[in-house]
Amino acid sequence: MKKVVLGFSGGVDSAVCAVLLKKQGYEVYGLYLDNADENALNDAVKTAEFIKIPLEVIDVKAELEEKVCAPFTDCYLRGETPNPCIICNPSVKFRNLLACADRVGAELISTGHYARAENGCLYKGMPSNDQSYMLCRLKREQVERLILPLGGFEKAQTRKMAEEFELPVAHKGDSMEICFIPDKDYIGWLSRRKKMPSEGDFIFHGQSLGRHDGIYRYTVGQRRSGLFDGRKLYISRIDAENNTVELALWEELFKTEVHAREFNYLADLPDEPFRASVRVRHTKWENPPCTVYAQGTDVKIICDEPVRAPAAGQSAVLYDGDRVLGGGFIV
Repeated sequence: MKKVVLGFSGGVDSAVCAVLLKKQGYEVYGLYLDNADENALNDAVKTAEFIKIPLEVIDVKAELEEKVCAPFTDCYLRGETPNPCIICNPSVKFRNLLACADRVGAELISTGHYARAENGCLYKGMPSNDQSYMLCRLKREQVERLILPLGGFEKAQTRKMAEEFELPVAHKGDSMEICFIPDKDYIGWLSRRKKMPSEGDFIFHGQSLGRHDGIYRYTVGQRRSGLFDGRKLYISRIDAENNTVELALWEELFKTEVHAREFNYLADLPDEPFRASVRVRHTKWENPPCTVYAQGTDVKIICDEPVRAPAAGQSAVLYDGDRVLGGGFIV
């Protein structure tokens, strides 16, 4: 019987994964990454006991601070909009899963992500809830030992299975987007951590259009309240060096050229330009074909159709059909 270490959060997805893995004949070993959420920990312990799997709890608060929270804060100070899950997955979550697997003699690791892992490759999950974008920076050695039981299901199907399995968390709500900001007030969270930039100018076509109240409060693509000459304006760029927030008309948000740094490859790709498709945010509908030019650890992406408001700090993720080729941070 093959042994698998499952990232067990105390939520619906990981609980259903545990049951599915057991039904497939795996010996399941649960690993809970403790980030001081007492309710989630209690749910995890209770559900693991119900499913009858062992559960190990490890404290990751210091590791999360160093590898996710601090970089997340620094990104906002640089005028970027980071995605903390993409940073956390390879450096904290999957690193600990793999270390635990090696320690307990498990061949495989698993999570409740809605994507597919097959033969060392990563693929999209069902279109309605695909999470492959969030896994773009996994290491190859992590993907090679990964199984994702929910890759062929939609969330509604998972909920139904949880009810059929009579799991104690069957009706638990979905997990929050940023686990270390439980009240979802990232502006307040950032303000309590460091001194944030003060107010500065809104700039539209070189002209000052009033004052903003801190660059960290804005996201590229976000609409600015009010109208200018009868038109809506949107955030197009955050300039941390000059403490300005640049504005644009809707049609000016769209770009055909995207640059990404520190690209993480999950496939062996040719040195010459190659064709792919790209996502510049965690959406299901925007995935245009493109031509990719590798430039050392960076890539230049020329899209066949413009993408809306690519934001510095977010990830540009490349696909070959459903297969994830890798991802890098937009600059």
